[in-house]
Amino acid sequence: MQKCSMKRNTDREQRKQLNWKDVNGLGQNPDNGLLVTHVNQTQDLLRLQDEPQPSAWEGSEDWLSTHSLKSEKLTLADLIRQGTAVLEEGSSVMKKMHFSAQVIRQFESKLSEAIDRYQQRTQWLGENSRKVFGLIKGARVGLLIDVSAVSSGPQKEEFQNHVLSLIDEQLSHKGKLYVLSFGTRTSALWPAPVDVSACTLQELTLWVKDLQPDGGSNLLQALRKVFALEGLDSLVTILGSCPDQPAEILSDYIQQSAMGRGLLTHIVAYRCADQVPLAVLKNLAEAVGGWYHCYSPEAEICASRDVDELLAETQKAQSLLGHVQALHPSASCQELTGLMKEVSSEIAGGPLTSLLPKSPKHEAPLTIEFPNLEKTSAEWLKVHGLKAKKLSLYQVLAPNAFPPVEEFVPILQKTVSSTIHKKAMVQFQWHDGTVKNIHVDPPFLYEYQKQLGRALRTYERRIEWLSLASRRIWGTVCEKRVVILLDISATNSMYIIHIQHSLRLLLEEQLSNKDAFNVIAFGGTIESWRPEMAPVTQDSLQSAWRWALGLRCWGGRNVLSALRKAVEVDFKDKDKHQSQGIYLFTGGVPDQDMPVLSAYMAEACGGCDLQLNVCLFYVGEPQMDTMPPACYASRADTAAAYREVTRAAGGRFHWFGDTGIYESDDVSAITSEMEKALNYSQKCALLMSSLKNQSRQELESTALLEEKPKLLKQSSQPEKLCPPKPTPPSATRRRLRDDPHRQRSPPLKAPPWRPPTGKAGIPPAAARPGREGAAAQRRTSLKRPEPALSLFYTETGNNVGSVCKTCPQARGLRRTSSSVELPRKETICSSQEWVANYGLKKLKLEISRHIGPSCTHQKAGRTPAAAKACSVLPSVKVNGTVRHIHWTPREIEAYITCLQKVMRRYVQRLQWLLSGSRRLFGTILERTVCVLLDTSGSVGPHLQQVKAELILLIWEQLRKRCDSFNLIGFAEGVQPWRDALVETTDTACHEAMQWVTHLHAEGSTSILQALRKAFSFHDVEGLYLLTDGKPDTSCSLILSEVQRLTEERDVTVHTISLSCSGRAEANFLRNLASLTGGRYHCPVDQDTLFQIHGLLSRGCVDEQDPMLPPFEGDDLRRLAQEITKARSFLWQAQSFRSQLQKKSNTDPKVTLVERSSQRGRPTKKRSLSGH
Repeated sequence: MQKCSMKRNTDREQRKQLNWKDVNGLGQNPDNGLLVTHVNQTQDLLRLQDEPQPSAWEGSEDWLSTHSLKSEKLTLADLIRQGTAVLEEGSSVMKKMHFSAQVIRQFESKLSEAIDRYQQRTQWLGENSRKVFGLIKGARVGLLIDVSAVSSGPQKEEFQNHVLSLIDEQLSHKGKLYVLSFGTRTSALWPAPVDVSACTLQELTLWVKDLQPDGGSNLLQALRKVFALEGLDSLVTILGSCPDQPAEILSDYIQQSAMGRGLLTHIVAYRCADQVPLAVLKNLAEAVGGWYHCYSPEAEICASRDVDELLAETQKAQSLLGHVQALHPSASCQELTGLMKEVSSEIAGGPLTSLLPKSPKHEAPLTIEFPNLEKTSAEWLKVHGLKAKKLSLYQVLAPNAFPPVEEFVPILQKTVSSTIHKKAMVQFQWHDGTVKNIHVDPPFLYEYQKQLGRALRTYERRIEWLSLASRRIWGTVCEKRVVILLDISATNSMYIIHIQHSLRLLLEEQLSNKDAFNVIAFGGTIESWRPEMAPVTQDSLQSAWRWALGLRCWGGRNVLSALRKAVEVDFKDKDKHQSQGIYLFTGGVPDQDMPVLSAYMAEACGGCDLQLNVCLFYVGEPQMDTMPPACYASRADTAAAYREVTRAAGGRFHWFGDTGIYESDDVSAITSEMEKALNYSQKCALLMSSLKNQSRQELESTALLEEKPKLLKQSSQPEKLCPPKPTPPSATRRRLRDDPHRQRSPPLKAPPWRPPTGKAGIPPAAARPGREGAAAQRRTSLKRPEPALSLFYTETGNNVGSVCKTCPQARGLRRTSSSVELPRKETICSSQEWVANYGLKKLKLEISRHIGPSCTHQKAGRTPAAAKACSVLPSVKVNGTVRHIHWTPREIEAYITCLQKVMRRYVQRLQWLLSGSRRLFGTILERTVCVLLDTSGSVGPHLQQVKAELILLIWEQLRKRCDSFNLIGFAEGVQPWRDALVETTDTACHEAMQWVTHLHAEGSTSILQALRKAFSFHDVEGLYLLTDGKPDTSCSLILSEVQRLTEERDVTVHTISLSCSGRAEANFLRNLASLTGGRYHCPVDQDTLFQIHGLLSRGCVDEQDPMLPPFEGDDLRRLAQEITKARSFLWQAQSFRSQLQKKSNTDPKVTLVERSSQRGRPTKKRSLSGH
């Protein structure tokens, strides 16, 4: 051990001598004011400054959280905030931003410093072991080494040196280590994680030097061994070759095993880029949410997640720096500003489009591409949709679906129906409305969900592709013969450059593979590039673009004339051709009525393969202070009108703006398929949850059947009465039995009783004759024990003395027992009722019972007897008053033990209230209930979670404890599941579950209608109202109406607040619940639940533990108050115990009293008196 310690100190001194540069950009150590004159203190401070700062070893993600451009306020938005806006004269439109030279210089200087800091950290990450293995995170690290990386010769020695450098530079600073090598087999250095010390590091160094190459690379076996361990927070895997298992299997296994453990994964590819490409490594790391690092000796900077994040931030900073440097004022700019003030008459008289900003290559020739023949999303889904891929849930479940059969069996002479095996089958509603018995295969459904996930990723890529380039503006142009209609009305004069650019993108990217095309521009009149459609060639496309550059906007929006030109001239032979389409590119409503356009296009497109596709662009509402256009409609009305036209013509509708695509039929078809896939995945989850619930119910019923015979056997056995043992007759009985004249002997008479005074009285025997009198005498003798006296004569005279012997021990007035009985199973009741039955007051555990009254002996001039009492009895100050503790150490230990037991039971009750469906809905108390669910638009973000919790409520509480139930969804209207309460059966629960899955959020909140509907149900006892906000009617009106309804029927309304966001909403729901004697419940959010999880697991016993959060719900708040009170009593009792121990150590009289009480009887008091 001494040798290991010396080596450890030597290593530490070597690490101190490393040339460390602060990654924050400071290469020197300035005087921070801490240097002092004393030599030892100065050396200590200098040694601390030489050590690396803890923030340097953070990952780039954590490091950038405090050093990024956004955190240091160096973004473009931060620069704009420092400028001054210059408005146009006579309007509120911002013309430009003005920045002072000082602001520009300061911002540029800070940006340069940030770029230098990023570059220095990137360089630091490329040094020593960080270049080979990256930056290792975590404090308890598990290291997996692929021994296939250990080859023979110089490469083996190089690899070992790299690993030893990793141990010395990074792993030696960790808290715990676990290392394992894997090839064909696995070999671990230690059986479990060990603490980092000099000896463990020396063992690890020797182990690394002895590594030998092995055959394969069985990474899955190594992962299984590591995930069986506990206590690791980081897992580093060094790969020397391609693993034996595919990346998908490894990814799935790591995700499932690391779930809920908070384990950081770090995957390193060591000189194996040819076997493990960077894309595969990156995908594997991203799938498990970890880090990747690819080492190659030829690369100057190795690819890793840390380096990539830094390079991205550096590139962002450099780009912003270039824009900032362009803002520097110069003399030439000032001259140009003076020249711009003199606008020539030629420019003023020219067209306005000459002054609009254009891209540098706006008027350049087209760069034509030859795309593939694209399809609409509807046609694409015929090949890649769920049904085409046989991924529909009903297609997948069809081989394992069996319809219920009910047939008459002649041999049995009765009708027999098929049943389901509850451990493997559930009932499921089919798409045609029938119910089938489904055999649930969990591995099969898991693989199906993985296929759905891959399909979803394909659909996401399709949507991303539809949102790029010319498809973002035009959608997909799929027809072979195309006519383009361009809107060049006067209202689009400021956007003619955008219209031309949109046409340019279309000509370059989507029209080169068509058969024929034409371009028609419409405004006040109709302009056409060609009289009729022309074949698509390179020259024709360039000619159409040169023609479009000369377009000018003027006049109205004569859409009908443009459509007639296209239909009656360009498509005059539309019956002879296939795949024909008109693309209307417009920005507002036409001059004609929309029904006229719809009727014309419906007739023109009928009976032939011709469609009208509308591309509507929105650039903003026109300014109403100027002259409005001839025909104006809001953007929503405009979109609705053109949508109707495309439906009539069998085409597609595409609506986009400067912020992206607002609506597209192509995108909507993909999103609907994605929603269908998500619905199928949710139904798979419901199938699994239903199977688990059935299995749980069967296990519970089996356990009950096993316990019932035992109970019946115990209750059927009669109790055996033991006969009384014969006792020998007493001497008096023997004399009476042997006396032959006992019958003639007269009975003994009791002496006459006289009262001690001269007053008349009733003798005791006459008052209670027989057995009652004897029993009364025995009770009296037990209650009032009399002392036994011993008399004797004194030595002097004839005086008589007496000695008072020990009195019989009477029953104590106070008994503190640690055997308080609390129910083990949870009782279905409110917390108010539960605390009334099992609270501290009911259990007589209040600490005030053990503290005496106020001490009156602490005043001045007290008597010696009083002083003696204060010195014997321990005292404590309570609210400034001195009070004595009527406790012995044995009693106080029993009280503390009992109180800790009670607190553990209280915490168990609180955890039960926060689990399952009770977290959102609380505890269902009544036998006949109705659940009212708010499905308004504001519930949309929470609806999926509410639906899952409601399904859990159906199976966990309604099915087990309720006789009948019903569900109501309400938004603008009321949507009940059934018209009356339904008996709680498995079939009803399945149907309710299916009904819940089809709920969607929209509309307002009509609480009053839902309450009226629920009150109309016969025999309903409890209503559970879940909502997230105020109703659409008056709160006082709802309260008065509910009060009137409860006067007619005794129904309890329990309210549940989904968000707890506003005080007004919470007060309304609280008042509504209290009006009917119900409870108000507010679920605990996930963050609060995570915070108190550790507190509840420890039992809330330690004084250092934080207090419970202030719960909003009635049940949680009442139980939390009782727990807080119990904690207070426990801390006071522990304080009293410490004071009592100090008192007993300093005063031996207290110890005497304690020992006497522990023996179970008081000390003997002898009094001597002479008469």
